[in-house]
Amino acid sequence: MAAEPGTVEHRAHAALDRLAGALPTLGIALSGGGDSTALMHLAQGWGQGRLMAATVDHGLRPGSADEARRAGQAAAALGIPHETLLWHREGGGNLMGAARDARLRLLADWARRHGLSAVLLGHTLDDQAETLLMRLARGAGLDGLCGMADRREAEGALWLRPLLAISRAELRDWLAARGIGWIDDPSNERDDFHRVRLRKAMAGLDLPLPQLAQALENLGMARDALAHYAAEAAQGARSRAGGLDLPLPAFLAAPAEIRRRLLVAGLRFVSGAGYPPRRAPVQHALAELAQGRQVTLEGVIARTRTGWLHLIREPAASLRAAPARGDPALWDGRWRVTGLQPGQQVRALGHAPLSGLGWRDSGLTRDEAAATPGIWQDQALLAAPLLQPAPGIAATPLRGLPEFRAMLYVH
Repeated sequence: MAAEPGTVEHRAHAALDRLAGALPTLGIALSGGGDSTALMHLAQGWGQGRLMAATVDHGLRPGSADEARRAGQAAAALGIPHETLLWHREGGGNLMGAARDARLRLLADWARRHGLSAVLLGHTLDDQAETLLMRLARGAGLDGLCGMADRREAEGALWLRPLLAISRAELRDWLAARGIGWIDDPSNERDDFHRVRLRKAMAGLDLPLPQLAQALENLGMARDALAHYAAEAAQGARSRAGGLDLPLPAFLAAPAEIRRRLLVAGLRFVSGAGYPPRRAPVQHALAELAQGRQVTLEGVIARTRTGWLHLIREPAASLRAAPARGDPALWDGRWRVTGLQPGQQVRALGHAPLSGLGWRDSGLTRDEAAATPGIWQDQALLAAPLLQPAPGIAATPLRGLPEFRAMLYVH
């Protein structure tokens, strides 16, 4: 039976139809709180695709293990397989940031193990508003002020947020009307967390969420217009060996914001970074490039030559990338390598072996060649698949021009 238009079910199911209608398997990031509990029940009622759920236990509070167990019981009651993922913190630094990054990694690994098409996240309209105000306080640009995207790729997984147009209060009212309980996280009352303080301030100011949502939509329309202009300025772009060439005349003639967008997308394309770099170093890089000077940023060398802006992987950054094993092996966030045998690993080729590999015949520059994947066993180089054919071994860039164009639209 279809949900009544305008209800929580109707809006959530419409978002799931749009975001996940063609996906056969979905994971649910289930904390046990009201938002994720509502998401689980709404996804189960949607009735499409196979569902699984996972709870990340950060181990930061005495009751966290019990909360994960209760979340698993709630999933089991709906016939949804559940797994608890444990985080063992190492080092200091920002606790909230470290926990957030660990949660993303653990859930992405879980999704890969189970072959899930995407992971559903329970972020709501309230989270959008909080994110907008937090980013305002940090002086974010237009992309940051557009809020969270309802569809995003990170850590090798697809993340979907089907509840961004529904408020936290609406979800709790929906749960309460059905007698469905949830877990209240006591850390949501800790005033030492910036987001908690902001949430309480919003409640005190009684900020209108629908109007904030309209502001986000307006900002999103402006961002899409700029992205379209940037894509037009990138016509004729070329990609080889995981690098990117942008037509220099169009780049230099574009307004400053378009140049910034092109450079940011190019840096992410070449480096494989999940997030854009900070604004200040990007602005400095743009100023240097306008003067014809070479710059290195985010592990990418940018230089202008013969009518092109060349963006290539910095060899030193590729040498720092962790070795990759297995078949296929994903290396440096940039390459998919197949055909490895046990004991073999993918590492950067580096400059030292190039003289014996005829790298000039490849058409690559010396730095481009040094940053390509090499197949190593212990300290012995067995193959350099981009410079010399290697029987049974293939190295393919993870991104091509379609992915670059997509990056111009997704930030």
